[in-house]
Amino acid sequence: MLLLLLLLPLPLLLLLLLLLPPLALLRQPQDARLSWLAGLQHRMAGGALCWAAAWQQRRLEQSTLHAGQSQQQALTWCLREARRPLGPLQGTTDTSTFRNHLPLIKASQAQEEESGGQLLPPMSTQCYGEAALQATLLGLAALSKAFPEVLTPGGIACVTPTSPWPRPLPWPWRILDQVVSAPGAKHPGALLLEALRSPGLRALEAGTATELLDVFSGLEANGEELAEAMAAGNPGSPLPSRAAELREALDLGPRGLALRLWPKLQVVVTLDAGGQTEAVAALAALWCHGLAFFSPAYAASGGVVGLNLWPEQAHGRYLLPPGAPFIELLPVKEGAQEEAASTVLLAEAQKGEEYELVLTNHAGLARCRLGDVVQVVGAYNQCPVVRFVRRLGQALNVRGEDIQEDVFTEALGRAVGQWPGAKLLDHSCVESSILEWDTTDGGAGIGVGSCPVH
Repeated sequence: MLLLLLLLPLPLLLLLLLLLPPLALLRQPQDARLSWLAGLQHRMAGGALCWAAAWQQRRLEQSTLHAGQSQQQALTWCLREARRPLGPLQGTTDTSTFRNHLPLIKASQAQEEESGGQLLPPMSTQCYGEAALQATLLGLAALSKAFPEVLTPGGIACVTPTSPWPRPLPWPWRILDQVVSAPGAKHPGALLLEALRSPGLRALEAGTATELLDVFSGLEANGEELAEAMAAGNPGSPLPSRAAELREALDLGPRGLALRLWPKLQVVVTLDAGGQTEAVAALAALWCHGLAFFSPAYAASGGVVGLNLWPEQAHGRYLLPPGAPFIELLPVKEGAQEEAASTVLLAEAQKGEEYELVLTNHAGLARCRLGDVVQVVGAYNQCPVVRFVRRLGQALNVRGEDIQEDVFTEALGRAVGQWPGAKLLDHSCVESSILEWDTTDGGAGIGVGSCPVH
């Protein structure tokens, strides 16, 4: 037999060798065939991911090495694809001319002018385009490098209708039901139930940390109902032992609940859209205690603004790429009475300084001030690496006085740190409910009572 094989022409011999594994597989039971096909699909998807991520990494290296030229190309693309008349910018692609002719505008102003048919701000609830695909591919590659066991078949489950990935991909390591369903077609409760049926999860996904807070709150409130559905097999096959595990995990309280439900869980993946710091802190303190958190990108109203290439960092750091949308940085000086008159480009950003993000995309062609303030913490070639600091204009009314939310949060954090064992999960500012009527001089009005404010 071996002699006959050696006498065959080389092309025919190679073809026969390629056909041998599938032919042998046909003689195996159906479960074995499905397992082999799933493994093949996973290996092919993993190879495709590695190739695509490497290609995007090379493009990122080239663009960040020549940030000025890349930003010029991004602006040219935005002007060419603009959905409204260019006016004085017709035929202009120079960044200096563009900034001189088009004034800065706040998002609130852009929305007001849009109602009058004048401007369309870069507002979008989803992320599209090359930047979204790049963020997803590089984020998956970084996640795979930091947590190699995460991207195994069935190792990831998303418990919200929205995905943390700017461009979700139907990879075979997700739960099958979540792959074949249309995005947003399932209720969070059904998605959570699917995840609870899979004790071997390595990564838990949610659109944002705030959404994940709602999921865990719902889990505690409706835990018995979920356990009964799982035990009865609604949907799927009955899993009474898994239902008992859910009840036992809930009885032990919220702290570390995620790891009790999924002992192999390694990382929580959510999308940072600004203002998620407190939600992440609350999750890390209770339900997701002991787990790493990863946001693949920093998303704003105009699309993907930053890329996260460092999953091992405890606090999200984002590279501001020089491609579309066109990004400018408006200096923010603490205590300054007047705003900065001009913006700087990415290559001109200074480490340690704070800037407000200014975004221009082809949809609105408006230099829109997002209100997101970031601090430069490093550099990647010629582009800045930043962390989110706060949102401008986010003020709280604390006992009748306006105070910036970030200042109040920092002070509250220091106060909580003085209480041994205390954890800050969330905070809220409300007026005192202890009021009294002031009838001095016959006048009627409401005044604050003498009792202390809580």
